[in-house]
Amino acid sequence: MLNRLMLFINNGSYSKEDLEKIHYGLEAIYIFITKGIVIFTISYILGLLKYTLIFLLFYGILRSFACGLHAASSFACLIASTLVFIIIPYLCKTLIINRIFCIAAMVLSLLLMIKYAPADTKKRPIVNNKKRKKLKYISVFFSTTYIILALIVKKNIILNSLMFGLVFETIMILPITYKLFGLPYNNYINYLKTNK
Repeated sequence: MLNRLMLFINNGSYSKEDLEKIHYGLEAIYIFITKGIVIFTISYILGLLKYTLIFLLFYGILRSFACGLHAASSFACLIASTLVFIIIPYLCKTLIINRIFCIAAMVLSLLLMIKYAPADTKKRPIVNNKKRKKLKYISVFFSTTYIILALIVKKNIILNSLMFGLVFETIMILPITYKLFGLPYNNYINYLKTNK
């Protein structure tokens, strides 16, 4: 479907680089829509839709700025995302975690966020140093905000969603996570080396 759409779009007025960007954008939209349908349908059937949306909000904000690991294929992404956005909201709904433990886990995540955010991918290296710094500052700002919110919120579901959102996103930017999945880390360095 994407290839047919690209043939329709490619009228000869776009450069090869522009076409790659368009393809990447269309692919991201397609994956987002198909994943969303699957995840939200399963969440709804299991009575977890509200919890999935709350977790998705907190996780998604951090993910937008700290970036991180991506699955090697669309199918692997669908399976992993479905598991994450079903299991973690279920845990957010059912677990009662000691607030001190939550805060400690979040502070550790913040320290790791300061060190490792943002983490890029081979397909999308973040080569602009100014942009990297901006993404780091915003990631740290939201991480700190989550900790402050966790200190004052009363609802267990919100506390859990804040903690799991921050902790899980931190896991997604760690070098060891990239290594476990056999993916390259600090891709911007390799990109700059090969494009000198």
